[in-house]
Amino acid sequence: MTTCLYPDALRPIDEAGLENLSVKGKANPESIVTLKAKTICEGQFRNLTYIRNLEPYVIDEPPHLLGEDTAPNPSEALLAALGACLSVGIHANATARGIALRKLELALEGDINVTAVWGVGDLSADKRLGFTAIRVTIDVDGDAPPETLQDIVAHANKWSPVANTLRNAVAVDVLSN
Repeated sequence: MTTCLYPDALRPIDEAGLENLSVKGKANPESIVTLKAKTICEGQFRNLTYIRNLEPYVIDEPPHLLGEDTAPNPSEALLAALGACLSVGIHANATARGIALRKLELALEGDINVTAVWGVGDLSADKRLGFTAIRVTIDVDGDAPPETLQDIVAHANKWSPVANTLRNAVAVDVLSN
């Protein structure tokens, strides 16, 4: 359990910095940023993903999927990315509206058929791959009426890059050297 440094609110976002990002986005609405990551397999199903100059982000599989259970699996990491993206959006939008949040917790669960076993299991032609449903329950409390907080959650969901990546078809090219 961590100790909260801000007992009456979440650690605040730099409001001036947020406003500067907003102005920059409005001034150049067609701007595209390319994000990069490099994944290296350590062995078995443990992978290290390097992003910027950060420590490697570890992905593994649980024992029932033949991993060592040292880190989230890829699908769990996707849920984590969605949860974090929604959380960032909710906190940013609350800050932009002058609302201090005291609590922001997201519980995520997703239904996925794993019987294809990465292409070596049940390969039925009608097999639906990937998540078939994801549910997010958000517990948010702050200096605003519940309706306002619900509006902020809906707005963050609408504009979440990760949620929209999941909702919309995305071109994915996988090439081999």
